[in-house]
Amino acid sequence: MSTPFFTDVGTSGQPTVVFLHGVGGGRHGWAQQQMHLSTLGWRSLAWDMPGYGESAMLTPYDFEHLALAMWQMLDAAHIHQVVLVGHSMGAMVALQAWTQMPERIMAMVLAASSPAFGNSDGDFQKQFLAQRLAPLEAGKTMGDIADKLIPTMAAPGGDAAHTIPANLKSAHQSMSAVPPATYRAALHALVQFEQRAALPTLTVPVLCLAAEHDRTAPPTVMERMAQKIPGARYACLAGAGHLLHYEQPEAFNAELEKFLKDVKP
Repeated sequence: MSTPFFTDVGTSGQPTVVFLHGVGGGRHGWAQQQMHLSTLGWRSLAWDMPGYGESAMLTPYDFEHLALAMWQMLDAAHIHQVVLVGHSMGAMVALQAWTQMPERIMAMVLAASSPAFGNSDGDFQKQFLAQRLAPLEAGKTMGDIADKLIPTMAAPGGDAAHTIPANLKSAHQSMSAVPPATYRAALHALVQFEQRAALPTLTVPVLCLAAEHDRTAPPTVMERMAQKIPGARYACLAGAGHLLHYEQPEAFNAELEKFLKDVKP
């Protein structure tokens, strides 16, 4: 397993945050958060998940091996303890990582995510996969998919021409750059995720951060997740959708800063 590629902002010895992106993301999507944390005395790493950006693909492509790849990245960077900040699928990687090496996690921010995907009968998973993969089967590019999907994941609004607003350009660029094979593998991994049993075992500070208009991980789902984690905080960003750290970077950073004030050693 090769070490994932990452952007490292800050200096050795500072407390460290690791940013974990979602299915359509990449390390560049966390640039505003990394810049903000650097002013607060935090070091931060933002990875390209295996198969994304400059990170090599891995096999099998499942959450166990994705989390192990994250630990390998941190070993290579000589970092022992971290705060994990995950968005969507990235938050699932964070939960999986907790089941492997909880002693290395200082705290977690789980943003726009859930502890499991769908119901155990598999019908919802099959429908989700068919819907998300249909454009690729029809010969569409990842850029075509981003054109259609990014606006539906954001809060309602935008202009009548349905162009990508400026604050979502980075999200669009990231999704457009995802290799189709990686997108397929990530979606297949996503629908198998199940870590509900891990929630009551979390013994570190946790922030469950929802978005008002998120239809992928609705606030009610995030609030229920927070209720099952001992001592977890719950917050919801007004006016944001599933891409909350792109849509409302200042509000996201404010919630993150508030949370980290109580975590910083």
